Amino acid sequence: MRGGVRLGFEVKRIVAPALTPSMRSAMHDLKLNSLTVVHAGDQTFPLSPHIQAVAFRDVLNAVRPLH
Repeated sequence: MRGGVRLGFEVKRIVAPALTPSMRSAMHDLKLNSLTVVHAGDQTFPLSPHIQAVAFRDVLNAVRPLH
């Protein structure tokens, strides 16, 4: 939770994550506003309107600080 917004994070060792049924379930079941999938690849890209794949090297730039 961050200011009343539910944020989800998932970490994967793969270089090119794809949208999975478990990601959709997590969004629904946990009532997440967004899901960030941190992965080992080089590119950051959207998986769906509220799910983003973020390259590990981009994490500090892509995810706003929690303070």
